[in-house]
Amino acid sequence: TLMMVAVLLLGLLGYHLLSVSALPEVDYPTIQVFTQYPGASPDVVSSSITAPLERQLGEMPGLKSMNSTSSDGASVVTLQFD
Repeated sequence: TLMMVAVLLLGLLGYHLLSVSALPEVDYPTIQVFTQYPGASPDVVSSSITAPLERQLGEMPGLKSMNSTSSDGASVVTLQFD
């Protein structure tokens, strides 16, 4: 029981010493754009949503890479910056 109390106290101390940030510094700045088009097929999502987004987002300065996925009723475009 003494060991359990020591572990509990050390855990509480460690918890209070953890640093928490609302906006942590990230070494690899990444943005994901999620869109929904309920009931649309992957081909429709790709031509109506994903392709226009890629054209516009591809012009952003500092863009290192861009990946996209179109599925039934949804699209995800991932942008990674320098």
